[in-house]
Amino acid sequence: MNEIEQNENQLNIELSEETADGTYANLAIITHSFAEFVIDFVNVMPNVPKAKVKSRIVMTPQHSKRLMKALIDNVKRFEAQYGPIKDQEAPNMPFSFGNPTAQA
Repeated sequence: MNEIEQNENQLNIELSEETADGTYANLAIITHSFAEFVIDFVNVMPNVPKAKVKSRIVMTPQHSKRLMKALIDNVKRFEAQYGPIKDQEAPNMPFSFGNPTAQA
């Protein structure tokens, strides 16, 4: 492949300063329909009964599966380098969004 073909296939991704700072979340609430997955990222604080969704990502089922595979691959590489990630039991919190829900 020559240089011109490589440049045509390259994707330039911009990252703004605000986005580069990131948003902390310690809870992901996942809902889905036949056409899309919705992932709400939440920051839950100890002893605070209310929390706000910090970010919502909407994806197709196909992109959701690609994300899952990428996360699995990255967790395996992380654990190979740093050791096993210990699972912690998630607190039992009631959620009411009215859709099929999974928590991560």
